[in-house]
Amino acid sequence: MAAGALSPQYRSEALEALKATSRPGGELDILIVGGGVVGVGSALDAVTRGLTTGIVEARDWASGTSSRSSKLIHGGLRYLEMLDFALVQEALKERGLLIQRIAPHLVKPVPFLYPLGKRFVERPYVGAGIALYDALSIGGGHSRGVPFHKHLSRRGTLRAAPSLKKDAMVGSIRYYDAQVDDARYVVNMIRTAVHYGTHAANRVTVVNFLREGERVVGAQVKDQETGEEFSIRAKQVVNATGVWTDETQAMVTDRGQLKVRASKGIHLVVPRDRFQSTVGLILRTEKSVLFVIPWGRHWIIGTTDTKWDLDKAHPAASSQDIDYILEHVNRVLNRPLTREDVEGVYAGLRPLLAGESDSTAKLSREHIVAHPVPGLVVVAGGKWTTYRVMAKDAVDEASRALDERVPESCTDSVPLLGAEGYKAAWNMRARMAEAAGIHVARVEHLLQRYGTQADSVLELIKSDPALGEPLPGADDYLAAEAVFAVTHEGARHIEDILTRRTRISIESWDRGVSAAPVVAELMGPLLGWSEQQVNREVKHYLARVQAERLSQEQPDDESADSARMGAEDIVPVS
Repeated sequence: MAAGALSPQYRSEALEALKATSRPGGELDILIVGGGVVGVGSALDAVTRGLTTGIVEARDWASGTSSRSSKLIHGGLRYLEMLDFALVQEALKERGLLIQRIAPHLVKPVPFLYPLGKRFVERPYVGAGIALYDALSIGGGHSRGVPFHKHLSRRGTLRAAPSLKKDAMVGSIRYYDAQVDDARYVVNMIRTAVHYGTHAANRVTVVNFLREGERVVGAQVKDQETGEEFSIRAKQVVNATGVWTDETQAMVTDRGQLKVRASKGIHLVVPRDRFQSTVGLILRTEKSVLFVIPWGRHWIIGTTDTKWDLDKAHPAASSQDIDYILEHVNRVLNRPLTREDVEGVYAGLRPLLAGESDSTAKLSREHIVAHPVPGLVVVAGGKWTTYRVMAKDAVDEASRALDERVPESCTDSVPLLGAEGYKAAWNMRARMAEAAGIHVARVEHLLQRYGTQADSVLELIKSDPALGEPLPGADDYLAAEAVFAVTHEGARHIEDILTRRTRISIESWDRGVSAAPVVAELMGPLLGWSEQQVNREVKHYLARVQAERLSQEQPDDESADSARMGAEDIVPVS
């Protein structure tokens, strides 16, 4: 089995290792609670310092906020207007590290146009801001990894984006940021952490924390796949549960509580051919900014920024949210987009540190690390882009309470699995395609999703050529990827594959309905499913898609949430 493979057998072994922590002398140095980008980043940070590390996630890796972002690795131009130079510079430094060193196979530069609406006033003002944005990215001794900005006339703007209205702008500034498949990044990072020795298990929920007096000494957890409860003991526990921070922290104490408020952001996915542009767009709205982001054969358009107090596991996009995005993007497009152009919709929640402001758009994206009681570290807030810094700060705080001297963080020089040799593999993609008997475009797609780990996917196809066929209704994804998701990436259910290991649920017109039965048949033998379980998995996925479609027709958050909650989470047959 390849390095860091999250196979079904590995999960069983990891659970046994976590159970063994209750025996004398078996406790972990650090237990991470939460399998989003910050939790997984913390696991990688801790294990690469030589600490014995475990991590549990209640659902699937990156199933919350971390798979539902704008898919951008960026400094945040709008934070410059808030004069938050330190946050922007920190994020731009991380952007350079991710593109150049840590994950060049997953993080890619992407160009954006900033349209200018006023002839004389706006260009100097915005140009100075973007020039500062570029300048801030140079600091810290790291390569930027992206080109510098360039001013464009109206004619140059229309050449780059012919589908823009001629009167929508007087010109523009083209600048670069980067993008990532957020869920793929997280699963790649948890595999990397496992490669270095982390014990990792998804579908394991913390039901309580273990206490000795005031001190937290571990967690009582429940394996959602079997219903079994057991204890995990650790010298330090890191709570990295994002929008669930308040609930998990309340299991221990109400003293020194961090308050994390959830802000909902929704995105639309439309086919790339619905309008012509070689670049993305960043548009100002009265509340925030709207991104139009190139995404393979699609565009991702978003986002909104509204308070959310309803179900946190399945935030729902309402008809009002969808109309808001369409209305704002159509202000600059020659041919308006309609509901019929929308292939996919997804909603995510930002974990914002609550302040005095009522507007979620003004709440802090800075992160905070706290040690509310002995044995428990809480990390909250922050941006996806700065996950590595958040993880480092959380492990630094936990390390201070450990008896031994703990080395400094080294994750700024630890590439993720698939990164080493990626450029060489890219140069050899034609030969790889010939050897595997598939089109070179397929190999390119695999390399951009798995890096040099694409070899393992190609081996599956060599052993069974039928796995080289695309999944129904999702021509970009091969059957081999569904198998690989189970054997190497910890996928336990259909939705893990269709919504996170691939992005079929938002990229295909039927949202994965036709692929679901095929994926279930591929997963069944690997996970020991009965025919009854295969049928239940398919039925559950179809119900989920139907509930999401219904929620997107509702006028407001409350009715959208009610419709989405019509589909229950999958519960395995024990």
